[in-house]
Amino acid sequence: MASFGYTLLLVLTAAIWGSGFVAQIEGNAFGPFTFSCIRCFIAAAFLALIFKILDIFGKSPRRPHNREERFLHWKAGFFCGLALCTAMNLQQLGMYLGTSAGKSGFLTACYIVLVPVVRLILGHRISAKTWACVVITTFGLYLLCIKDGFSLELSDGVSLLCALAFSIHILVIDKFVNKVDPIRVSAIQFLTIGVLTAPLMIVFDMKFPVMDFSTIAAALVNPRAVAGLCFAAFCSSEIAYTLQIVAQDKVKPTIASLTMSLESVFAVFAGWAILGEKLSAREICGCAIMMVAIVFAQIRR
Repeated sequence: MASFGYTLLLVLTAAIWGSGFVAQIEGNAFGPFTFSCIRCFIAAAFLALIFKILDIFGKSPRRPHNREERFLHWKAGFFCGLALCTAMNLQQLGMYLGTSAGKSGFLTACYIVLVPVVRLILGHRISAKTWACVVITTFGLYLLCIKDGFSLELSDGVSLLCALAFSIHILVIDKFVNKVDPIRVSAIQFLTIGVLTAPLMIVFDMKFPVMDFSTIAAALVNPRAVAGLCFAAFCSSEIAYTLQIVAQDKVKPTIASLTMSLESVFAVFAGWAILGEKLSAREICGCAIMMVAIVFAQIRR
């Protein structure tokens, strides 16, 4: 039951991420890399404030007490941030090169296949039931995301590399999660992403050496863009990614990847509820198949 409770945290994580697609559409008025950079620095700052307050009241779980433990936290946060930064920017690049949003969602969520494959290579056993759930979920994703014919192009290869980066992120969290304070690691993770994304923001969004700030200035007076940025910083980043680290302490990586793939389902429903997009019978069928597979994955023998 404890494991199931943590799985529900991952469902909440997927719901926040899925709803966040609407926020990202609005927040892109800042420019893609500027949006990512600012949201990550905001998330890092508030997470740092939270763990400092918890330290004062003696409530920080696994608070580091010596140099070795502090180094472990920075090491975990850096590698989590490196993997997540790579995944986020490869996803953006794949869509820039021509991968449609639906296909990008499908290819990105292929981490549900890559996580058990990588774990198998590393010597972990994957049960037949889990493999069956992976296959069923992948089929549901295909129905949900792919509307027309399916063919692979160069841009789609970039999106598959993005899926590999997301799978590595999940596995890196699994390696460190039972040794570290999740709030500290999440703060360091977003600090790392912000620092790594800042040069991309300066070169591509601000067009160095011209340094054009007009796009950012226009976005700052756009209430919808600011609301999208705030949602992405506080909900999608600060809350959801921290919940992922907390939940993966009790949930196996393969089950975690299956559960988090519900992000695509919640994205479709958010588009329907907020943007008025229509749901086809094929999409509803894909959602239902994914839900059945993920519930089945939780059932003990």
